[in-house]
Amino acid sequence: MKISKIGSIAAIALALSACGQDKPAETKADAAATTGEARELKIATEAAYPPFNDTAADGKIVGFDVDVINAVCAEINAKCDIVAQDWDGLIPGLNANKYDAIIAGMSITPERLEQVDFTDSYFSNTIVWLSKTDGSFDPNNIKNTILGGQRSTTGAAYITEKYDGKDGNTVQLYDTYLNAYLDLKAGRNAAVMAEKASAAEWLKSGDTAGFGLVGEEIDNNDNLGIAVRKGDALKDEFNKALAKLKETGKLAEIEAANFK
Repeated sequence: MKISKIGSIAAIALALSACGQDKPAETKADAAATTGEARELKIATEAAYPPFNDTAADGKIVGFDVDVINAVCAEINAKCDIVAQDWDGLIPGLNANKYDAIIAGMSITPERLEQVDFTDSYFSNTIVWLSKTDGSFDPNNIKNTILGGQRSTTGAAYITEKYDGKDGNTVQLYDTYLNAYLDLKAGRNAAVMAEKASAAEWLKSGDTAGFGLVGEEIDNNDNLGIAVRKGDALKDEFNKALAKLKETGKLAEIEAANFK
């Protein structure tokens, strides 16, 4: 009888233990839904593309993209941790689950849509020529000229298709717009094709006398979106938040504060 009781107790203990093991683990999202606490989302940006995103002297990531995503996260009750990632590694990192979304002044293009999903646009760009203002660069007569741009951007695609290897022209692409602008100042390229907001920000940055926007703005249907993994429900959540920010005027306020 004694042995039988011990065996019964052990069997009950094992059964209870098995029941506990069969219970599914609670995810962060489940816990947040239960407690009302904010979800944690990791958001990547380039942190080297002012005024959209940049790194301040104290190491803090700042800019228009940062303000937009923080407002979006507030709308969906999420806490967003914003991290820096080199431009070329942004989409690969997202698809490798290093973070949950990208906001980096990233244009919505057919090529990128093959790899990720995008939210509705939160900003529309135009592209411009940035060069010396002494008449040495004529955007209507570009021949035998070195032209600069940032690789993997719509501006770079535009000048590569239209000018590279034609009429003696060469397109030189850089990892950041800042390096393209520095080479412009040093005379290593004659003009840079850039987003207007980026070029205008650089012209305010310091010793840029003698440089300016030359020629007409070019509207190349360049719309920026927040990138998420294919099929991720975050897209719909972000879209609802962006719609609310547009409706209330909050998005316009953020834009006005960053593009003075």
